Amino acid sequence: MNNCGISRWDDPDLINKQLENLTEQPIWEVSDDYYENEIQRFYDEKCKGSKAIFEEAKEYIPGGVQHNLAFNKPFPLCFDKAEGAYLYDRDGNAYIDFLQAGGPTILGSNYGPVREAAIELLRDCGPVTGLLHEAELLIAKEIHKHMPNVEMFRMLGSGTESVMAAMRIARIASKKKHIIKIGGAYHGWSDQVVYGLKIPGSRALLESHGIPGKMFSLVDEVKPNDLTMLEDMLKKNKARGGTAGVIVEPVGPESGTRPVARDYNRGVRELCDKYGALMIFDEVVTGFRVALGGAQAYFDVAPDLTIFGKIVAGGYPAAGGVGGKRQYASIMAAGLGNAGHRAYVGGTLAANPLSALAGYTAIKEIERTNACEIAGRAGDRLADGLKMLLDKYGLPYVAYNQGSIVHLECTGAMSFDFSSFSFVKSAVGLLAHKKMMYERKDSMERMGAAYMANGIVTLAGSRLYTSLADTDEVIDEALNRFENVFKHVVKTEKCKL
Repeated sequence: MNNCGISRWDDPDLINKQLENLTEQPIWEVSDDYYENEIQRFYDEKCKGSKAIFEEAKEYIPGGVQHNLAFNKPFPLCFDKAEGAYLYDRDGNAYIDFLQAGGPTILGSNYGPVREAAIELLRDCGPVTGLLHEAELLIAKEIHKHMPNVEMFRMLGSGTESVMAAMRIARIASKKKHIIKIGGAYHGWSDQVVYGLKIPGSRALLESHGIPGKMFSLVDEVKPNDLTMLEDMLKKNKARGGTAGVIVEPVGPESGTRPVARDYNRGVRELCDKYGALMIFDEVVTGFRVALGGAQAYFDVAPDLTIFGKIVAGGYPAAGGVGGKRQYASIMAAGLGNAGHRAYVGGTLAANPLSALAGYTAIKEIERTNACEIAGRAGDRLADGLKMLLDKYGLPYVAYNQGSIVHLECTGAMSFDFSSFSFVKSAVGLLAHKKMMYERKDSMERMGAAYMANGIVTLAGSRLYTSLADTDEVIDEALNRFENVFKHVVKTEKCKL
């Protein structure tokens, strides 16, 4: 497959056993001496400008940041410059950027050709007109070129909006009610799907505050990588309104944090066909990253609907969309002349000329530069190097990757699983373990602070996105910096079972 970023598919059973072992152990983290004398000193002495901005921001912004990814221990850093593989903060400190804006900039941060196309458009048109622009057509055609299953594409403002639209389409098209999601998956923050986040089996117990319980009456959660449980739920739903759609993150829930078997998605496709449900691929992270044709090309599975986000605007705002087979995507058509019901979706700034052109240009550049494959090789090199370091220092951490999506699990904060229990039993079990999960999450943030102080930006201290800009030299330098952290890690008495 041309421009594919995944060169191997690790055994999910082996990874899950390693993650289970990590969760059963006490916490391993950087020592108190290193954290208090080295890490804290870095923030206190070299990040004064960032700290001043954060302290003032707390007076005007809830929590001091506008985006959850920006909140880092001990305080968020303020970044002024992004270029390729690097970020630069307000105080002039340089960092290797493995966040890459949360994943969308596989070409590297502030990529020149996309930036120049955006500047040229701004001179002539400005970022938005509220009316039709040719860039909307260009990006729709370009996506279809690489993802033939996306016969029609509607650009929206975010992945969250796109999931909402896909569920609405599925219910109209199928005339059925239920949506099945995989435990631990993240499909945005709309009311219906803030359910079973991060921890399989948690249902509405962790993150679903402020949402009436009845909102989840038509959303079902099944265990990751378990086709038998999925079929049981599809059978159950036949008697209570049917299943409109099954939504999956194709590399596993929460973008591969819980990896699935190589043939899992094909099994989901077969079950959707058997029970008349639409198969919905959430490619917010994987689209144009794991392969130019997305995860659907890598797994050779044709979903009915595809969710887009992040990369579809080339790293620019208003990144989202939903597309799929014509018979389904056309349900979103504007106007009142459609036969049958239509799915009302929209957004005043959705598909604005700036975002549409940036996305079109980025996809063209991903194809031209072979970015998926190059970033994937960088991910392989990073993951393999991390494994060697973990062996060298005898650490129980778990490192693996799906191409340019690299996972480094240090505390097991995300590795709990309650999906084998009934709802009542899981509620009791979850509450009993809640303190332990939060302690592990705090430790994960502590490790993230240690990485940051050594010039490495990660996603929450546990995920790293590589890009076209990550040369062998960049990866080797990053591994040197990781080693400087790992050699200060000790086994603690925290969370000892």
